Amino acid sequence: SKIEGTYEYTLLLFIPGAAPYDLWIPDSGRGVKLHVRRVFILEDTGGQLMPQYLRFIRGIIDSGDLPLNVSRELLQGSRAVSHIKSTSVKRILKQLADLAEHDPEKYATFWSLFGAVLKEGVAEDYANRDEIGKLLRFTTTASGGQPNVSLPEYVARMKDGQDKIYYLLAPGPAAASSPHLEAFRTKGVEVLLLSEAVDSWVVANLPEFDGKRLQSVAQGAADLGGLSDEAEKQAQLRASTEFAGLTGKLKELLGEDVFDVRVTSRLTSSPACIVANEPDIEMNLARRLRGSGLPSQPVLEVNPEHPLIERLNSRLDDPELADWAHVLYSQAVLTLGARIDDPAAFVTRLNGLLESLTGSGSGAGSDG
Repeated sequence: SKIEGTYEYTLLLFIPGAAPYDLWIPDSGRGVKLHVRRVFILEDTGGQLMPQYLRFIRGIIDSGDLPLNVSRELLQGSRAVSHIKSTSVKRILKQLADLAEHDPEKYATFWSLFGAVLKEGVAEDYANRDEIGKLLRFTTTASGGQPNVSLPEYVARMKDGQDKIYYLLAPGPAAASSPHLEAFRTKGVEVLLLSEAVDSWVVANLPEFDGKRLQSVAQGAADLGGLSDEAEKQAQLRASTEFAGLTGKLKELLGEDVFDVRVTSRLTSSPACIVANEPDIEMNLARRLRGSGLPSQPVLEVNPEHPLIERLNSRLDDPELADWAHVLYSQAVLTLGARIDDPAAFVTRLNGLLESLTGSGSGAGSDG
């Protein structure tokens, strides 16, 4: 029995070795049962005893300060229950932190079972957001496909000049080959790969960690901060001017398909990619994870150092420029992992365009 201030209660809580069958059923019981002086009162089904993101916790809470005829309505306004809940949450998070520090292998097993649920706490429990943030584990471009990188570990190995925590929200299959990662791979900068639907809530409610802002590599203009040297910045400025005619023409040809077209420094080998416009909040990007389409303000970015883009820039009057514009856009949509109504027909049409253009012997495709 523990005495905390003026409240007396006993906690007997544990984490099950397997995910409960009702883990993703919103109205299911939380598995924590309330007793008053060892008499069973009720099972927590409304989150009065344990928050939603800790619904995998099982056990008993026994209080000596509540009346035996306590109702769910009284629980909601009870100062004693509020104190018990707050203290229980802090102890659970501390136990998880100890487990992560002293037994990483066992914590990895816990994370595989309940990590997606624990992530909900970033949005649900503002008071404990920093503690929850330390418990999160991520797959990154340097983790070998395993979700075993914590935010403190990421920050500890950031590159000199790096002042942001970079991440990519993308479906699993699309993340590994995403063109948005090209410049970061070239510079050896680690990027968090976020593929679960709940990850959009994480980045929306965890704007920074340890003083480092979280930054999407697929949103807004390319921003490598102190990782870009002066020569690279000057080259980007020159490209913006030299390719202004091409970007304007592509925007005109693509019409309502794109919000804007611009040159970028985030690409090193791909000719083009699609990103979300700066005002487009991360929740819109999350729609891609559910397979529902592009960002609400898609921006086509082109690589000024790619041979195809250089060639198109020198042939703005080419009659096949309109076809090439749609090829670039279509290719960027494919690498984005957005939903396509008829993928087979889409790929057939794209391949047909590429074949006709590169084999026509004229225009932009005449040089291969």
